[in-house]
Amino acid sequence: MPALIRWLLLCLALLAAQASIAQELNVPGRLVAETETPKPGSNVTLAFVFEPKPGWHGYWENPGDAGLGLQLEWNLPAGVSAGKLHFPVPKPLLIGGLMNHVYEAPHAVLVDLSIPSTAQLGDSLPIEVAANWLACTDKICVPQQGRFTLRLKVGDGVVDRASRTQFDQWRAAIPVPLDQPARYAIDGKNYLIAIPYPESAPLDRPYFFALTADRVRYAAPQTARRIGNWLVIETEAQGQAGPAEGLLRIGNEQGLLISSVAGNIPAGGLDVPTLGATDKLALSAPQLPGLPWLLLGALLGGMLLNLMPCVFPILGLKALAMAKAGGEESEARRDALAYTAGVGASCLALGAIMLSLRAAGEEIGWAFQLQEPIVVLGLLLLMVAITANLAGLFELNGVAIGDGLTRSAGLSGSFWTGVLAAVVATPCTGPFMAAAMGAAILLPASEAMLLFTALGFGIAAPFLLIAYVPPVRRLLPGPGAWLSRFRMIMAIPMGLTALALLWLMWRLSDQNGLLVGIASLLAMLVVIAGYRWAQFRLRLAPLILLLGGAAILLAATRCLPDADRTSSGKETAFPGAVTFDADRLSGLRNAGKPVFLYFTADWCVTCKVNEAAAINREETVRLFRKKSIQVMVGDFTRRDPAIARFLADRGRSGVPLYLFYPAQGEPRELPQLLTPATIADAIAE
Repeated sequence: MPALIRWLLLCLALLAAQASIAQELNVPGRLVAETETPKPGSNVTLAFVFEPKPGWHGYWENPGDAGLGLQLEWNLPAGVSAGKLHFPVPKPLLIGGLMNHVYEAPHAVLVDLSIPSTAQLGDSLPIEVAANWLACTDKICVPQQGRFTLRLKVGDGVVDRASRTQFDQWRAAIPVPLDQPARYAIDGKNYLIAIPYPESAPLDRPYFFALTADRVRYAAPQTARRIGNWLVIETEAQGQAGPAEGLLRIGNEQGLLISSVAGNIPAGGLDVPTLGATDKLALSAPQLPGLPWLLLGALLGGMLLNLMPCVFPILGLKALAMAKAGGEESEARRDALAYTAGVGASCLALGAIMLSLRAAGEEIGWAFQLQEPIVVLGLLLLMVAITANLAGLFELNGVAIGDGLTRSAGLSGSFWTGVLAAVVATPCTGPFMAAAMGAAILLPASEAMLLFTALGFGIAAPFLLIAYVPPVRRLLPGPGAWLSRFRMIMAIPMGLTALALLWLMWRLSDQNGLLVGIASLLAMLVVIAGYRWAQFRLRLAPLILLLGGAAILLAATRCLPDADRTSSGKETAFPGAVTFDADRLSGLRNAGKPVFLYFTADWCVTCKVNEAAAINREETVRLFRKKSIQVMVGDFTRRDPAIARFLADRGRSGVPLYLFYPAQGEPRELPQLLTPATIADAIAE
């Protein structure tokens, strides 16, 4: 028994020692009152005083993208109530792309206690409050907690000189409310707020700290300009459109609390410098190649897209159509130009839509169309129709699909064939395209549209080469019975593409989406059978295909479930991998953990080839385990604003993207075509 008692005492001593260590807070706090003898019916000011250790910081009431503000639970005597907390002016701190609103120096958060008028002189007023807050460096965060107590006594309310001086200093750091509302407006993806501010008033590096959530992107840069008695702050909008309350920093430890209403924003004015924040963990900004190199990359990338399994049959059949047409060079060239016009129009339309949506605040990237289930369903129905046409299940004269590709169907048919080729070719950013398509979201709109034009020319380049270089055209085999067999063979990759789109429906919208896709596919086959019966009996038979397909799509929109907009929660194929999270990535880097990060999508052919050929190989898995490398996967199959922002910060608009973060040093970007040796070489550098 004595041994057991000694063991218990030892355990208690260890627990006490651990508790004493835990009390050595990194952002220690204490609670003081301006007077300990408040009058009945008066207010007494309390101060939560925090003194961060060097390298540590605490948080404002809206901590920003990360962190935690001060959380309190009061235990007050009957009749005593606590008012609103009043925070001093914070500073912006950018860590790993996340904006933090912090305090790095000693500061005080003030609150007024209301003493009931019924309190009697000499009454004891025990004040208890449990507090939770967060203490962080740029590498780690540690939750802090404390239980503060005061014992006030109702009295004459006298404040001694030292206490008065100290509290006056703390009050001077508290921002004051502005006497009139500011105006706000949203211009595309920009949030503008015009604040009434006298032209003669001093101003030192203003900065707007938003208190209302889901109005602005905290980490976005801010600009400021003065126009007469107005100060206009401009930053990036995010979330819901509406008025924002916040704090305007106007100088060192000086600020104004503002509210806003919708209104006109004054134009013009003089720019003034704002308070910036240097990102301690930010990746270096991507250095864009010159425009000629970007155009060349888009051109070469477009040419390689013709090797995609869903595009090659279209290109092959169209090329053979030119051979079958004979030696009519002028006709071949007109056909090629019409096809090129269709490809170019499709690429420009997709590019313009992407840039417009990004300008409106949408976080999307290249191939955004395949993140929408209804678009994927439309492509599925189209691929089913093309496969059936190539397989000889029906004929459709005058439209350049299937067998129509094997004969001259006019300029209109060639144009729409080009549109189709571009739509099914552009989901992935293949080799040489990454820098070009990433630059498209960073360059001015005119230069970005040039890149999309170059991409279109790249896709059309083989067809133009056949049309304008007779020796190349003469290399094509002449017409014959083999052409029908070739047409049947081309139905196979088209059918596989339809199955891949059906699989993508499942990945986007889970089992319900798969069921809708299967039902739509079967309905489309019924429509095709109906057209086959009517094509030689009714002159308007082609309307059966058009109206039938439209009806299927319309019905599907009523049944199709919404796609999840983020990739969170999706399982990763690589053993031990974690899903992409910017906070987690920063934490792993701060801990000195090497990370292999890659971004993929189920609709990206290049991504899936790399995963099968290089990433998910046994030798790669063993290498990562041996080197204790954490694999992180960003799945861009479904629209994910966090991934879109990360890609944009790296100068990319689509997938794939492969990055290796060593334990120390800058990340290394791997090429878009991987082998196990490529990955091993990047890790060994």
